[in-house]
Amino acid sequence: MDGRVDLPRVGEVLLGSTPSLPYVVVDAADREIEPISRYLRDLLLGDVSPLTCRSYGYDLLRWFRLLWAVDVGWEQATETETSVLVGWLRTARNPQRRRHQEGTFPPGSVNPNTGKPVLSSGYAPRTIAHNLSVVHGFYAFHLHFGRGPVVNPVPENKARRQALAHRSPIEARRPHRRARLRPKIPARQPRAIPDGQWDALFAQMRCDRDRALLTCYVSSGARASELLGIRLGDVDWQKGQVWVISKGSRARQPVPLSPEALAYLAGYLDAAGLPDAGTPIWRTLRGESRPLTYWAARRILQRATEALGANWTLHDLRHTAATRLARDPEMTLVEVQTILRHAHITTTALYTVVGLEDLIDKLAEHYARPVQPSAWPERYGADDIQAVFGAGQ
Repeated sequence: MDGRVDLPRVGEVLLGSTPSLPYVVVDAADREIEPISRYLRDLLLGDVSPLTCRSYGYDLLRWFRLLWAVDVGWEQATETETSVLVGWLRTARNPQRRRHQEGTFPPGSVNPNTGKPVLSSGYAPRTIAHNLSVVHGFYAFHLHFGRGPVVNPVPENKARRQALAHRSPIEARRPHRRARLRPKIPARQPRAIPDGQWDALFAQMRCDRDRALLTCYVSSGARASELLGIRLGDVDWQKGQVWVISKGSRARQPVPLSPEALAYLAGYLDAAGLPDAGTPIWRTLRGESRPLTYWAARRILQRATEALGANWTLHDLRHTAATRLARDPEMTLVEVQTILRHAHITTTALYTVVGLEDLIDKLAEHYARPVQPSAWPERYGADDIQAVFGAGQ
């Protein structure tokens, strides 16, 4: 529970062989874990994406690894095992964060160049909360069919469910506490790249492909996976837009591109050649030509940020595009919501928040101005002012 022992690295999440089960979770003997497969199939019937099943599969594999370590069957799990899971996640080291390079900022610190926190060496509160939600849904599914323990081992907050239920927009939100064992999740803040750092980042791009990719990201506001999947037929050169498969709805939707991004994209395709029909336009440059994966695109940005001592990510490019659009006085918030394809305008409104780095010039002017003495209208007597506000006013 204190993270002194690693969970056994047994079991695996593998590609499935049928459309109804795109990913399969197996145990140490490579046997399919049937209770997990039943739950994942039910998720697919609810029209979730295959990648959601993959994410849920890893969370449930972590849960089963803990049950195997404490020698408890999944049907006998209680809140005790949930407490052990939360305690272990809060203290154990995340294996994805162990690649720390010499000379970089330590985990958990704040990068002074960007103002962004460096990822800590452990599991983030959102990861813990997501794991608890997955395990809760897993047992809620089996309880519906009379399987598993009598009580869900993950505590449930009924007040939160009531507060999130349908209500009239004119009604105030009802406050609620977090459920037991749930971590405190900090509010997300936009992470836009300032103009000066953007110029330095763009100067680090080594080829036409990287420059085109970066400008397409920051002008369209598309998500990383959405832009990497576009094909030649998805580019509308006349209207200045590309068609992407939206992450949430999985619908084919248009996103805009700036003339500068289209120029860089045309230069990249002219130098690299047109891709085959039906294949993504973003290709690798070394060895056999292959589609550019998310991890390869992330590594392109990592090389540039490491040279600058920064810690920007691919998703920060979407934040940058959203912030630039939201702060344009000629664009309304509804128009920005349409471009970014946000389901709720409250999400778009987050990008209107002014950061401290945007107020440096105004603060300098404020500190340079002399302090103005207090002045009162002549109709107020000096004795009355002193009696109310005291001496020196």
